[in-house]
Amino acid sequence: MSAPPLPASLLDRATLAVGPGTGPAVAGELAALTGRPVLAYDTAGRLTGAHGAADAPLVLVGPTLPPALRGDPRVRWFHSVNAGVDALLDGGWPAGVLLTRTVGRMGERIGQYALAWVLADCQGVPGHLARTAARTWRREPSELAAGQTALVYGTGRIGTAVAEALRAAGVRTVGVGRGEHAPGGPFDERVTAEEDGAWLGRARFVVDALPLTEATRDFFADTRLSALGGATFLNVGRGGTVSLPALGRALAAGQVSAAVLDVLADEPPAPGHPVWELPRTTVTSHSAGITADTDITEDFRAGWQALREGRVPELAVRVGRGY
Repeated sequence: MSAPPLPASLLDRATLAVGPGTGPAVAGELAALTGRPVLAYDTAGRLTGAHGAADAPLVLVGPTLPPALRGDPRVRWFHSVNAGVDALLDGGWPAGVLLTRTVGRMGERIGQYALAWVLADCQGVPGHLARTAARTWRREPSELAAGQTALVYGTGRIGTAVAEALRAAGVRTVGVGRGEHAPGGPFDERVTAEEDGAWLGRARFVVDALPLTEATRDFFADTRLSALGGATFLNVGRGGTVSLPALGRALAAGQVSAAVLDVLADEPPAPGHPVWELPRTTVTSHSAGITADTDITEDFRAGWQALREGRVPELAVRVGRGY
């Protein structure tokens, strides 16, 4: 479960600081929101800027929490500038520290990314590009996206946005998620991971929008990938949810017709990394849902307001679950 709400009195005394790589626009927006100076912290955990009280609670915004600050009892809230928090939780999370994450319009961006690749696949765009590069003229077969079936793994904000985008093109979407997730939304049907077997051989597209947890690590391995019937596989979730050796075997056997990987367990991959050897695979360098400064500030603003009203922020991470 997430940490309990922080009292408004604590927020009134808190010192805010932004981490490495967080743009000055973010610091400016946070200063305007809170009415106080915003400091900076570096990779060693050193605070720089106009210091307040030495014992003031710390509210931090950034991509990582350095070890020195991870063990600092003054840290009470960390707002991650990323949607995925598995790297932050690796090795445990400090007790009593609220962790929130940034989603912003990332779902909309990732939804359009997924739709773009689905349409490109249906229209034979990879073949057209290859024939242009080879200076050869030949018609490529095409198919309509409407009426095709996509399995979307992950029915949270990202998976829901993917389903919304695909449905706009007439794609039938089956959401695969946890049983307690609310029904409805843009999915034509909802099933749990234990119930996906009937759909694997029927799916034209499989979209991985899963977070990385102990339950989802190598989720797409031989058993699941070998059950596909020539689907195109897209990973917009986390790299560690896919076994690359298993994906390679499924591509070689034709059980996966093509793959588009926006995320990898090892980023960036070295020139000799096995991913570069996968057939019919496109790697897009973790660019499907690039976070904008406005995403960070708006989600922090929502969390700040929720805490001042005595509520748990909507984007609070349930540490035990991993997202």
